[in-house]
Amino acid sequence: MRKPVSFKPLALAIALGLGSTSALAVTVVDLELALLVDSSNSISATEFALQRDGYAAAFNNPTLQAAFDAGRSVAATLVYWSGASEQSVAVGWTLIDSAASAGSFADMIGATVRPFSGLTAIANAISYAVPLFASNDFDAARQVIDVSGDGISSTFATQIARNAALGKGGIDQINGLAIGSQTIRDFYQNNVIGGTGSFVVSAATFNDFSGAISEKLGREIVIGQPIPEPETYALMLAGLGLIGFMARRKGRG
Repeated sequence: MRKPVSFKPLALAIALGLGSTSALAVTVVDLELALLVDSSNSISATEFALQRDGYAAAFNNPTLQAAFDAGRSVAATLVYWSGASEQSVAVGWTLIDSAASAGSFADMIGATVRPFSGLTAIANAISYAVPLFASNDFDAARQVIDVSGDGISSTFATQIARNAALGKGGIDQINGLAIGSQTIRDFYQNNVIGGTGSFVVSAATFNDFSGAISEKLGREIVIGQPIPEPETYALMLAGLGLIGFMARRKGRG
């Protein structure tokens, strides 16, 4: 869902004598993606590192990087969350449109440190992420929130936050990565995810997290499918070339 056009900045630009709308320019991408990463007290220091390093490894995945080199573009931000008032942007909105920029984003993730170790408040994390889309310098036809975690929280509050994000918040899709038991997967399935095509990916343990997040990001970013093993991605590249050629971008004829 594209951001609504506001005439207030334009009026201000005219009043300041800028005579141009260049100050209002945004970068058009295929996807705006907010990665919401659990930092609650149920996650040990080792498990936190496995989560963080799993996200970094995913953006270093050769197939995902090849997709960017073939024309895919994403604006991504990474947020750590825990209790009701514990959310922070660890990596700000970043343009990823090449293998090199994907690798740089992976490096930034790898350099982050844990800010919280409190309770589990998924609803507050979702609500925190929504305004981040409106205030960034990117525009996309798809705006997606990606929540990963190993716990559950208030069913009612989570559903309210999810519905508000998908409704008034303008988010197109909320996806989930549930770590642990079937109970956690069911909670994500019934209360967290939403929007057309939304889905949950499961990781049985934190040792499985890296593969699970690569699958998840592959479905969101590449062509709606899990990222294959590196030795099988040559065929995908041919398809990605066609997709990149046919992709609709704002500002192109």
